[in-house]
Amino acid sequence: MTSVLVDTNVFIDVFGPETQFKEWSSEMILRLRPQAQFILTPIVWAELSSMAPSEDQLMFMLARLNLVREAVPFPAAYQAGLAHIAYRRAGGARERTLPDFLIGAHAFVRSHRLLTRDPGRYRAYFPALDLITPETHPI
Repeated sequence: MTSVLVDTNVFIDVFGPETQFKEWSSEMILRLRPQAQFILTPIVWAELSSMAPSEDQLMFMLARLNLVREAVPFPAAYQAGLAHIAYRRAGGARERTLPDFLIGAHAFVRSHRLLTRDPGRYRAYFPALDLITPETHPI
């Protein structure tokens, strides 16, 4: 069984309002579910907090996915910091990018695949990370 860290944007696509990626994200969850253990990081959990009025309701919403909660390893946090520094030095302007680097580094350090529909930064700063994206897995 493979482990797949699910990026926030996939959950938002599946459980949120209609987006152009809703069908892809939903289909990938359905396809991967029989053969994958889905991983939930505290960073994604924090980003999802706006989707439900309580933590219990958010847990209920995601319960069918049998997510494994996994803390961000300290080596991943360090790698995320280094990637964020490199991004900023290369002219990256967004200040809110650190969560993306934490998610990518977590997946990389723990050898998880990463399910995301927004692979740009992950591909650039974690090139060895195994990504599942609309480009690599079209429906």
